[in-house]
Amino acid sequence: MTDNSINAGRRRFLVSSTSAVGAAGVVGAAVPFIGSWNPTAKARAAGAPVRIDISRLEDGAMLGPIPAWRGQPIFVVRRNADTLSVLNEDPDRLADPDSEEPEQPAYAQNEYRSRSPEILVLVGLCPHLFCSPTPHIELRPQPFDSQWRGGFFCPCHGSRFDLAGRVYSGSPSSRNMQVPPHAFEGSDVLVIGIDEETAA
Repeated sequence: MTDNSINAGRRRFLVSSTSAVGAAGVVGAAVPFIGSWNPTAKARAAGAPVRIDISRLEDGAMLGPIPAWRGQPIFVVRRNADTLSVLNEDPDRLADPDSEEPEQPAYAQNEYRSRSPEILVLVGLCPHLFCSPTPHIELRPQPFDSQWRGGFFCPCHGSRFDLAGRVYSGSPSSRNMQVPPHAFEGSDVLVIGIDEETAA
């Protein structure tokens, strides 16, 4: 009688112990498996891609409402032939006309600072103190510049940028506006936050 009760107690102890160890093993195996569902550090740093329909964006206009990526406003402008023709008429007014500073991906280090000459994509923040510049897309004189040829003006501190996001010499900002990583899906969808460099 006593032996049977001792054996039954031992069996219960062994079953309970084995179950506890097995449960711990399952949890231990599940944690790294579930952790593998999380995005990589590179993906988190890049931010989730944002797809933007630009099919209705007219020549000489900026997309509105202004989309956001990683909590930052994104300026998307469809430049017309007139705008493109004046972009480089007076490069001496610009602090970094050839975009030598690393404020854009390699594919946007050109005279248009874009993948496609017509479509300009910028982070809509002044690199000086991260205010949001006011777009002035029209090629006409402005109170802050009698020779204005279109671009962005930061009313907070007076920084001026052309319609490629390049900063004018003498502005408080010492850098061009940032071009975010981007790609196109066909001709009507712009994807912000992913390109050949960030896709891997």
